[in-house]
Amino acid sequence: MGGDIATRLGQPAVLGELIAGVLLGSLDLLGTGALEFIQTDVTVDVLARLGVLILLFEVGLESTVPEMMKVGPASLLVAVLGVLTPFALGWGVGALLLPGHSVYVHAFLGATLTATSVGITARVLRDLGRSNSAEAKVILGAAVIDDVLGLVILAVVAAVISAADTGQAFSTAQIALILGKAILFLVGALVLGASLSPRVFGFASRLQGRGVLLAVALAFCFALSWVAALVGLAPIVGAYAAGLVLEKAHFRRFTDRGEHQLEELISPISSFLVPVFFVLMGMRVGLEVFAESGVLLLAAALTLAAILGKQACSLGAIGQKLDRLTIGLGMIPRGEVGLIFANVGLGLTIAGERVVDQAIFSAVVIMVIVTTLVTPPALKWSLGRKR
Repeated sequence: MGGDIATRLGQPAVLGELIAGVLLGSLDLLGTGALEFIQTDVTVDVLARLGVLILLFEVGLESTVPEMMKVGPASLLVAVLGVLTPFALGWGVGALLLPGHSVYVHAFLGATLTATSVGITARVLRDLGRSNSAEAKVILGAAVIDDVLGLVILAVVAAVISAADTGQAFSTAQIALILGKAILFLVGALVLGASLSPRVFGFASRLQGRGVLLAVALAFCFALSWVAALVGLAPIVGAYAAGLVLEKAHFRRFTDRGEHQLEELISPISSFLVPVFFVLMGMRVGLEVFAESGVLLLAAALTLAAILGKQACSLGAIGQKLDRLTIGLGMIPRGEVGLIFANVGLGLTIAGERVVDQAIFSAVVIMVIVTTLVTPPALKWSLGRKR
């Protein structure tokens, strides 16, 4: 129902699912506590975690390695600026408004502002009929690179926090080692995956039976997620890489014999599991924390940093006659990616305390909601202004 209402209002369905979760969680404020068990139920948590993996797998399927290579230096520069600037601004907001928290909290706040929601931006551009414009190609290319860089930063920051929680000292060399492992995994997954996946799916196409394509694809996704966790990265990095290396040519034998495309097979599963994640994230937003001093201020500062950080990235669109304002506005939404980052922070601790507490998590969710809300009308206005 939440997704339906949001869609009717011209907003992404994820926004309605998130707000529905917030409303369900607020029922506990009435003293009933009837739905409180959902937030800690193991089964619901597992379903939400599976939903996150499938979501990132789907996002990866929307792009391919060759497409990433074709976006050119403009998208690369826009992506780099779109990661470094929000990271620095988010860190600064944490240091300014949360001086009592550790530097790890400040760094994680910066990490939550880095990525761009590919799905939301792509949906808006498609609805406006501008998916083939030069600005759209730069935005979507930079958003894909943004996600990769953001996931690498998340892996590095999470590993540093986990080591600090166990009392281990961290040096620059160790940070470089973690960064190197993250890059090596991504490059290795993309190179080996691109060479092995055609053979794997070619063999699978010889198998007679229903559901072979879906089963092999999900096994491929979960296998790379498991390997990513083994090397100290977030499993979502592996799921994203798995989707990125798979191309429609790998499934041609399946489609030639009348089977559905992989995206069509995964869609019913994601339609059920992904909203579980968003509703659960919404339920974890405690409305009572808004009565605490500083929460709304933190949310406003994070939102401002999120918007300004992505406007700075438009300066990377050099050498071409591009509308920089449109590019900057198209990079604003954090959407599901920001929620995923915040959810990872809920599981990290320093000296027994959560890196992302209830107040910080609620502020991040407000930032996600606002950046998701403002992008569609702002992008529509900007594209209309240019036309």
